[in-house]
Amino acid sequence: MKSSIKRLFAVGLCTITLAVGTFSCQKDRLDPVPTLLYPQEVVFDTPARVLLQVNSLYSYVKSGAFLGGRYQIYGDIRANDFLNLRNNGVTGLAVWNHLSLTEQSQNDVVNTWVAGYLAINQINLFLAGMDANASKFVPPIFPPNPTSPVNFATVTAVQYKAEARFLRALTYYSLLQLYARPYIDGNGSKPGLPLRLKAETDDTNNDLARSTVAEVYAQILDDLSFAEQNLPLVYTVSATNLTPNPTLNTTRAHRNTAIALKTRVYLTMGRYEDVIREANKIVPATGPFQASTGVPNALNASITAVFAAPQETSESILSFPFSAQNPPGTQNQLAFYYRPTPTGNGEYSLNSGAGGILMNPGFLTNDVRRTSLITQSGSTSYLNKYPNGAPYLDKAPAIRYAEVMLSLAEARFRTVGPADPQALALLNAVRVRSTSAAATYAAFASTTDAVNAVLLERRIEFLGEGIRNIDIMRLNAPIPGKGTVSAVNPTDVLYVWPIPAPELAANRLMVRN
Repeated sequence: MKSSIKRLFAVGLCTITLAVGTFSCQKDRLDPVPTLLYPQEVVFDTPARVLLQVNSLYSYVKSGAFLGGRYQIYGDIRANDFLNLRNNGVTGLAVWNHLSLTEQSQNDVVNTWVAGYLAINQINLFLAGMDANASKFVPPIFPPNPTSPVNFATVTAVQYKAEARFLRALTYYSLLQLYARPYIDGNGSKPGLPLRLKAETDDTNNDLARSTVAEVYAQILDDLSFAEQNLPLVYTVSATNLTPNPTLNTTRAHRNTAIALKTRVYLTMGRYEDVIREANKIVPATGPFQASTGVPNALNASITAVFAAPQETSESILSFPFSAQNPPGTQNQLAFYYRPTPTGNGEYSLNSGAGGILMNPGFLTNDVRRTSLITQSGSTSYLNKYPNGAPYLDKAPAIRYAEVMLSLAEARFRTVGPADPQALALLNAVRVRSTSAAATYAAFASTTDAVNAVLLERRIEFLGEGIRNIDIMRLNAPIPGKGTVSAVNPTDVLYVWPIPAPELAANRLMVRN
């Protein structure tokens, strides 16, 4: 698992920080006891300390090298909608051109893997600690839940474990999309990832063979089922003020977050009936489309409002926040990559050539996603979804309600047929929201036409949010070429990222892609 055994041993020691951030321990300070860390023996002694650990789990997952920025960027620049302008190896050049990605590629192949498995191990440490300290979670230090006559251990502790398992599921799912073959290729029988579910503080369990893709998905779904059953329906302002808390309902996992991720997982696996079953829990049969239970997640009336500060509309099911004290980190920021100078660094422009989304006739000239979420600098087009410059505090999007709607539409078209009225209504709701009634799809001649319309809508709607690679890989479709970069076919060795060299060196049971 480890790129460095000593480094991840440090992670086991660095269980919690007073100021929630990313990685707080330095490898050259392993021997003295860091002054800003609680000793392991006391980190489960009070509700506040346990909550700090939960917040720390989110910080690991939203690392700028992972779901705090780079992962979303890699998910888009692999395909053909963006052009590299800076020729900078640090900011995704190898991901964009495919050719220079190797087992030793530190800035992408190695760092993404390390960030993901650091998060996984921190989650496993937390879950093990919760179980080992369960006897502490009783009054008076851990008071009864104010809204229920039961104690911390049977309500809050289980909720925190559900949040941890949700984050583990999200992390494993995200890694699968880069380092393993698509589920459709062999029905999940191909090598997946080392499935690490134990807390590790040394190198004892370094050697672990890859589970199959299907086995990793089974664990993801098991974690999500537990999360759905035990996450809160909604976060409120306080125990006595039951007004929904928009910040927490956007930035922490709740029941609908687990359901939404399950729809993505099942869609990726091609299990369309399961997509329908899960999506039906939070998407009504007819418009207006808003969840009837839990957080009232809904399709916002304005796509621009979704990305305007504070980026906490009911459409944002999960986003990762940042602050001046906890930024995404240098050269990880979404606006840095996609915005032109001086707001960003103009690392990537939108592809205005053949095959790029700007040239697609389905991306209408009056589409708000074109007129408002794309900006011009001279003759060059840039994505404008992330408007905030330094210190780059735009939330990193993870899941939106529009995605659940389009996933349900695709699943229904594939199972019911191209004339399905609900699927058509869902697709049109997302499309017309940003265009006009004149853009409404009336009907489709075939299932292929209907599905292609959904795929195009997903490509437009989630531009710059990291969904494009997921959609390409789950269908085992070629990664389109752009400019001088050739397409990558599913049979090409470049289609899936290599397993990083540090993992191959540390794990004797690991096999290459």
